[in-house]
Amino acid sequence: MSAVADKYPEFQKLGVEVLSVSVDSQFVHKVWNDNELSKMVDGGVPFPMISDGGGSVGSIYGVYDANAGVNVRGRFIIDPDGVIQAMEVLTPPVGRNVEETVRQVQAFQHVRATKGGEATPSGWKPGLTTLKPGPDLVGNVWKVWKPGQK
Repeated sequence: MSAVADKYPEFQKLGVEVLSVSVDSQFVHKVWNDNELSKMVDGGVPFPMISDGGGSVGSIYGVYDANAGVNVRGRFIIDPDGVIQAMEVLTPPVGRNVEETVRQVQAFQHVRATKGGEATPSGWKPGLTTLKPGPDLVGNVWKVWKPGQK
């Protein structure tokens, strides 16, 4: 949570809104933010922390564990049309990579801006080589892109 809060200005520059959802109450969120998160990130969490007390939001996204009464950690990238473009679900011992989330948002935005005329290969970042989907690319990706290529 603190890593996302730290990168929030980058998300804002990309036009992305961040929401945090958990089964914890708004009071637990406040205590957690005031007593821990604000010590990790100046000013605390700058985006909404939403209480999903009954797990209804988590159920819709497939991350609510009814037996434990918690939402497992998930990250969803939802496009402006409300379509989930990416999701990642991890168990608590393993943290997410916020830099990868930023990179994926940039990649999805690039593909959307080109109306699908370009695809972003593995590890793509702005300014790197893209691929032009089409019949000519089939069987020829190796001619235009190699892993680690700029």
